[in-house]
Amino acid sequence: MAFDLHLDEKRWRDHLHRTAGDTPGIVPVIKGNGYGLGRDLLADESGKLGADLIAVGTYAEVPGALDRFDGSVMVLTPWRPFTTDVVFDDRVIHTAGRVEDIALLANTHAGARVILEGETSMSRHGLDRHELAPATEALGELIVEGFAIHLPMAGGNLREAEQWAAVLETSRLDTASLFVSHLTPAELSQLRERRPQLTIRPRIGTSLWLGDLGSLDVRATILDRHFVERGERIGYRQRPVPRDGHLLIIAGGTSHGVGLEAPRAVASPVDRGKSLAKGGLAATGRALSPFTIGGKQRWFAEPPHMQASMVLLPSDVMPPEIGDTVPAAVRYTIATFDQIIRR
Repeated sequence: MAFDLHLDEKRWRDHLHRTAGDTPGIVPVIKGNGYGLGRDLLADESGKLGADLIAVGTYAEVPGALDRFDGSVMVLTPWRPFTTDVVFDDRVIHTAGRVEDIALLANTHAGARVILEGETSMSRHGLDRHELAPATEALGELIVEGFAIHLPMAGGNLREAEQWAAVLETSRLDTASLFVSHLTPAELSQLRERRPQLTIRPRIGTSLWLGDLGSLDVRATILDRHFVERGERIGYRQRPVPRDGHLLIIAGGTSHGVGLEAPRAVASPVDRGKSLAKGGLAATGRALSPFTIGGKQRWFAEPPHMQASMVLLPSDVMPPEIGDTVPAAVRYTIATFDQIIRR
């Protein structure tokens, strides 16, 4: 099998250093499968960027991060008393978003490092503004490393960030560090100008690691090919082929992230039109694969399998040979690759 990511290391690293240089106080976010690049690689690169702190998604990701990174490790998922894989270490910073959790942490793990999180318009985790006072009173001997806000990705977050900055400044919380997510470079600059007494620390993942997609090239190997005639039944579901052509068996399936797509927000009439069009195609059994052959993205012959995909190539297109590679669209922030080839 060969569903590989080719990484232009120089171009990729140039982007990393440029982004870090333009973003004072950056906290690289390393979670999940490491944005398709692997958490270990990203932890190593964070050290080379000079970062003193990285953020991981869950406690399960902490041990590997501590092994590969010399600085501190922040856990983005809030601590809960029922969490079974919590790692208490001098280099681990816990997120706390409920008054009762803060009080329990203070009673059971005095001296632990924490950041308090505010509940933004995301409405996901965090303290209400009015809970900041009782949360501060419950801290006991916990070491407060900062206050965090996780903002929406819709944009236009500066006003909300400023509101929370004002809340922090007028609170009795003994910290001047404000960790933020999803502010644009311009918004970060304005927030720093308007709140010079705060240390603004942006937590950045996607735009850091995947901000230059031109440095990434996904290649999939042709494992097999067969000429098929219209009406011939193929695949697990034995659907009839709509036209003569070549059936290509290509490395890369659902275990790699091929064909898996998170639901997208549908806001505009254009977005709704696209969703309707895609839904109509799906209802007729048609779905566009990420694989480009002969200058065009080609249709899946049936939904991708776990480790391979079946793609139908029209008979008037010259098919690639077995063992050849074809490009796949670089839009796999959740993809797993057979190997990462650095060049």
